[in-house]
Amino acid sequence: MSFEVIPAVDVAGGRLVRTSIRGTEPIAAFGGDPLAAAKSLVAAGARWLHLVDLDLARTGRAENLATVRAVADLGVPVEASGGVRTREQVEALLQAGASRVVVGSVALADPKGVRGLIEGFGERLVVAIEAAGATIRPRGGGSELPLWDTLGWLAELPVPRFLFVEVERVGRMQGPDLEGILALARHTRRPVLASGGIRDLGDLLAVAALDELVEGAVVGRALLQGELSLAEALAAVGSDPHPPRPA
Repeated sequence: MSFEVIPAVDVAGGRLVRTSIRGTEPIAAFGGDPLAAAKSLVAAGARWLHLVDLDLARTGRAENLATVRAVADLGVPVEASGGVRTREQVEALLQAGASRVVVGSVALADPKGVRGLIEGFGERLVVAIEAAGATIRPRGGGSELPLWDTLGWLAELPVPRFLFVEVERVGRMQGPDLEGILALARHTRRPVLASGGIRDLGDLLAVAALDELVEGAVVGRALLQGELSLAEALAAVGSDPHPPRPA
């Protein structure tokens, strides 16, 4: 299996944004239009797009379903995210065209609920681990949780894949947490997508070399601001830029 490079498109109020240490900031590139950004990434060979509804993460309401639909209509599978915690939110995103949905770390305070989501949606789910050292720290609010205790019960569930997010590196271009990514993959023995801090091709290749269970990386700011070329990244990790769309 080739390593996936998954561009991230963050949306708030229907506009293209990014997360920084100062909070959410508008992005001027592509005229601030998330659909224009998505079209450019698809033209460059994106196999997947990771779309984050920051309004959903903050309010619990899926305010950007129209954007999810428009991006999904481009013909590339969409991984939708945004502090998702309920069956209704998962269903809304899937009905809008998402191919899979990321369950936010905020949901992990309810192990029974997470089990129900995994049993109900299976491969269409990704479970986010938003980590700060040995703590899970949901970015959309919610209680902090002990990382290793939480992974203990999660490892007993049929989690299809995890998304590792180093919350203190998101949007800061400081490099990925290679040790944390590898530890999650080896502890759970499940596929892992990495996110947070990837600056350039060197960072991406370092993530890709960690372990065969590390199946891809979600990259946002570096791609949207031009520090990293998607076409070069795909070529470097050997990804086929035009795979068939999942059924």
